[in-house]
Amino acid sequence: MNTPDNWRKSSYSGGGDGNNCVEIATRPTRIAIRDSKAPDRATVTIPAEAFTPFVEALKKTPS
Repeated sequence: MNTPDNWRKSSYSGGGDGNNCVEIATRPTRIAIRDSKAPDRATVTIPAEAFTPFVEALKKTPS
């Protein structure tokens, strides 16, 4: 996957310290995820159809 240039921060980022969050970039068949505090580090990519189940599973995981 080429490095996407359409990164978007989570809607939960907010201001101040909330700016340290995750960002996603979409492609037709893949979703890329990266840490907004370290955008030059590695990204995680998953199939687009797996993104919603992935996020739902994260919501169920205790912090």
